[in-house]
Amino acid sequence: MPDSARISRKSAKEPATAAELIAVIVAVSGDMPRVLTIEDAAALPSGPFESAHRSLQSALRQWVEQQTHHRLGYVEQLYTFADSDRTMEGAERRVISISYLGLTREARTTGGNAVSWQSWYRYFPWEDHRDRGAAIVADRIAPCLRSWVDAAEDAVSRRERRQRADITFGLNGRPWNEELVLQRYELLYEAELVAEASPFGIEASMPVPGEPMLHDHRRILATAIARLRAKIKYRPVVFELMPPRFTLLQLQRAVEALAGRLLHKQNFRRLIDQQDLVEETGEMATETGGRPAKLFRFRREVQVERAIAGTKLPLSRAV
Repeated sequence: MPDSARISRKSAKEPATAAELIAVIVAVSGDMPRVLTIEDAAALPSGPFESAHRSLQSALRQWVEQQTHHRLGYVEQLYTFADSDRTMEGAERRVISISYLGLTREARTTGGNAVSWQSWYRYFPWEDHRDRGAAIVADRIAPCLRSWVDAAEDAVSRRERRQRADITFGLNGRPWNEELVLQRYELLYEAELVAEASPFGIEASMPVPGEPMLHDHRRILATAIARLRAKIKYRPVVFELMPPRFTLLQLQRAVEALAGRLLHKQNFRRLIDQQDLVEETGEMATETGGRPAKLFRFRREVQVERAIAGTKLPLSRAV
C-alpha cells in the first residue's frame, strides 16, 4: 500500500482537530485590574477559528467584537493549550485553544447583561496583597494545603508537597513571588481546592474563596496575569492601559493594581524619572481631591528604545 494511502486511512480514523481562540482583555480602572467577561462573568470571550478567517488575530478580533462590541487595541499571543482531554462540546473533536492577551481602556459594555468587566481579584482574591490577599493565604489557604501535605502517601511525597506549597504561596519564611499566579492556581487545582477540580463542577462549594469559571478559563486568566505581571517589569506595556494624560499617582496605582503589591512612592517616581518614560503636559489635574497634580503623557518615541533596553519597575520594594 502506498504511504499516501496509509496516511489518508489513518487520518480518517482520527478525530478532527479544531482551533479555539480565547481572549483575555485587561483594563485598569482606578486601582483595580479588570477583565472583560461573557456568560455572566463565568467565561472569557472566545470562538472557533474557521476557514473563512484571514488570520488567527483577525478571527480573535472578530469574535471579541461580535460577543462584546468592544474593539481591540494592543494584542499579543499568550499561550496555546493542547491537552489531550480538550474536546469540542457535543463532538469528539480535540480542541487546541490559542489564547491572546489584550490591553485596553475600559469602555461601557454593550453586549447585554452577560458581558461585563470584572476585577480579576474576583477570581483570584489571594493575589491582591495590597488588601486581604496575605490574610486569605494565611487563614484560608495555608490550613488546606497543610492537610493536603499530610495526606500524601509517604515522607518523600509529603516533603515535595510542602516545598511546592511553601515556594508558590510564600509560606514558612519563603518570599511572596507575584509572578507565580499560574503555579498557585494549578497547585490549588491539584489539591482539589478549586471548584473546577470538583466532579460537581463550578457549582461545588470550596473552602478557598474565589469565583470559578467555565471550562479552563480561570487557568487561562491565571496565565495572562502571570505574563502581565512579569512583563510590566521590563516593557512599558502599562501605558497601553493608561489614559492619554495621567498623574504619577495614577500611574503608580495602575502598576500596583496589576502587581497586587504596594510600591514605595519615592522609589517609583525616581525610577520613572530616570528612565525618561513620561513628560509633562503643562496641565494640572484638579479633580484629585487634594492639591492639584501635574499631568503627564507617555513619550512614545522611547517605546522602541525601552523595548530593547528594558523598563524596570520597583515591584520588590513594597511598603
